[in-house]
Amino acid sequence: MEMMVVVTIIGLIAGISMPSVSAGIDSVRLRSATDSLASFLNAAVTRAERRQEPVELIISPKENRLALYSTEPGFARELKMPDGVTIEAVLPHEPGEDGPRRLILLPGATVPAIGVQVSNQHGSRRVVHLDPMTGFPHVESVQTK
Repeated sequence: MEMMVVVTIIGLIAGISMPSVSAGIDSVRLRSATDSLASFLNAAVTRAERRQEPVELIISPKENRLALYSTEPGFARELKMPDGVTIEAVLPHEPGEDGPRRLILLPGATVPAIGVQVSNQHGSRRVVHLDPMTGFPHVESVQTK
């Protein structure tokens, strides 16, 4: 009988703490995804500048992935968002845009001022912006209303 009480108490504690553990895991997954996204965008800008070759960046919210192509034969990179993290939007919004956003990064040119907004299942959002002045990405949290 005592063993049944102990097992019931452990089950209750596990059941109560599960949502907070799940939210914590989703938060870590979102942070990791935005760090990977920032690194991917930084690699695209760096490749265009260092190799002095144009680079095509494709951001596809429907497929939940980013792709990178250059004029070098066989070069292609892809970043797929992990489970539970989705690309919500590419900022700024362009009217009538339904498909993936395609950008060309040219050596010596200004980096486009874009942002990629990602979210998790709990509604947390983060935006990775490319700074047109420095070319470096930075991450900011978006407050939900």
